[in-house]
Amino acid sequence: MSSKSLFDSEEDAAQANKFSRKAKESPFMLVGIGGFVAAGLIGAYKYRNRGTMSTSVFLMQLRVAAQGTVVGCLTLGLAYSMAKEYLFDKAPKENTKSLTN
Repeated sequence: MSSKSLFDSEEDAAQANKFSRKAKESPFMLVGIGGFVAAGLIGAYKYRNRGTMSTSVFLMQLRVAAQGTVVGCLTLGLAYSMAKEYLFDKAPKENTKSLTN
C-alpha cells in the first residue's frame, strides 16, 4: 500500500488542497462560515433565555441571522474582489481571445 496510513487517502489530500486553494482565493468564505458557526453557538446559548417566545419562532430568527451573516460576508468578498480587479488594478490587461478566427 503506497499511502502513509490506513486512513489517509489521495482523495483526502486532494480535498485538503482544494480547500486551502479556495481559502486563498476567497478569504471571506471562511469569515462567512465562521459567522455562521458563531451565530449558531450564540443561538444555542440564548435558547435557554428566550422567555415566552416559541421554539419555532426562535429558530426562524436564528436561521435568518445565520444566513444574513453568510450572505453579508459573501457580498463583502464579492465587492472586494470586484474593486481589486476593476478599481485598484491600474495596469491594462491584454485581451488574449480574439473575436475573429
